[in-house]
Amino acid sequence: MRKFDTKVQYLKYKVLREVAREAWAGRLPQTAFDIPKSIVPGKTPTMRCCVYKERAILGERVKIAMGGDPCNGNVIQVIDIACDECPMGGYEVTSACRGCLAHRCEDVCKRGAISFDHNRVAHIDKSKCVECGMCAKVCPYSAIHNYIRPCERACKVKAISMDESKSAHIDESKCIACGACVYQCPFGAITDKSYILPIIDMLKGSEENKRYKVYAIVAPSISSQFTYAKLGQVVSGLKKLGFYTVIEAALGADMVAQSESKELVERGFLTSSCCPAFVNYIEKNFPKLVPYISSNLSPMATISKYLKDQEPSCKIVFIGPCTAKKMEVQKEEVKKYVDAAMTFEELQALFDSRDLDLTSLEEGFLDNASYFGRIFARCGGLADAVAEGIKEQGLDFELKACSCDGIEECKLALLKKSKNVLDANFIEGMACVGGCIGGAGCLTHGEKNKAEVDKYGREAYEKTISDATSVLNWKP
Repeated sequence: MRKFDTKVQYLKYKVLREVAREAWAGRLPQTAFDIPKSIVPGKTPTMRCCVYKERAILGERVKIAMGGDPCNGNVIQVIDIACDECPMGGYEVTSACRGCLAHRCEDVCKRGAISFDHNRVAHIDKSKCVECGMCAKVCPYSAIHNYIRPCERACKVKAISMDESKSAHIDESKCIACGACVYQCPFGAITDKSYILPIIDMLKGSEENKRYKVYAIVAPSISSQFTYAKLGQVVSGLKKLGFYTVIEAALGADMVAQSESKELVERGFLTSSCCPAFVNYIEKNFPKLVPYISSNLSPMATISKYLKDQEPSCKIVFIGPCTAKKMEVQKEEVKKYVDAAMTFEELQALFDSRDLDLTSLEEGFLDNASYFGRIFARCGGLADAVAEGIKEQGLDFELKACSCDGIEECKLALLKKSKNVLDANFIEGMACVGGCIGGAGCLTHGEKNKAEVDKYGREAYEKTISDATSVLNWKP
């Protein structure tokens, strides 16, 4: 077993791996809803009410691994039949209730939802309760607890609610595809669509007809992943899969930092455009601030545009930690440059679908970007890079950056800006806590990942942004 944070991730990986094996062998059907029997095991261990339900859930996982419901544009999808093991949640009286005489909970409840049994223990009538939480606040024993489903707790944009069947429901008008719910669901009932099948088709097509090259654009957070192997071996593994070469998205980050720092000086205030979930959040919740979003494409799209300009026939696959990138590549201004996106979880599945032992491979290398481009992977890295861009270009501007670690901090900064009380002229927004190293598509999450990214940055051959971008003959 490879290193994953949770067994849910491992289950998801196994399904992806087997789907990929079938695809390489040319045994998959044309639609994602005709499941080949070879993928669904005849004997499946179950934690459900019966093995038949477990098999049905597995079938749904296979469909999503094959692209999911084509009528649902969101990359985040709920497997309804798998979402039935969590309690509905809400305020509940725990065993800590002492049956006291004060009955403060009853007095404070304006809906008359609190009653007491013959042992003087409090009970909440759910048909009357409006979840105001006042009873919990006044209980001297803290005996009333608000139980929130893990997916609802994880979703900081309040896009998840429960439908009539007690399954999670995603409000598309609020969802920013950050994938926080995907990572936190203990049953894997919420997951992200996979586009590995078209990626495999690209790689097979390139190998068969040689008419185009397939480039792998890897996010800098890859430096904190695949800890069982060396980064150079991961690069070699990508080439074994059929990618022509591997290029750092961090080089696109250098390009963005150089251009964005100049744009910031010209306009006086900007919000970053690197995190698609953050941009999506502004568009849906702070439409009046949309004009302040940097005009730059994300690092992924920026370096991809450069490659497409140089070689229009090439195919480009982005590989990173982000589920929201799968939504970004569907945008009109991006899809002409990036052909597909996948996560590190999916890359691990692809490696193993070809039985590649990364630890046995020689080390390739990545040497495209500067230190500043590489540290985009963690919160604060973009602001540091913009400061460097201002310095290197000799621009007269005092940067006052607000680096937001997670969507809650983003919300606070945007609220302050909307009320003209934000003491900053640049908002660096990262929807995931920690930045890209906390993305839902990571194999592992944790504070050590930040140290790995910083180490990776220090190893960069190019020490300045200008040095990294000069080889492209690219000008902001």
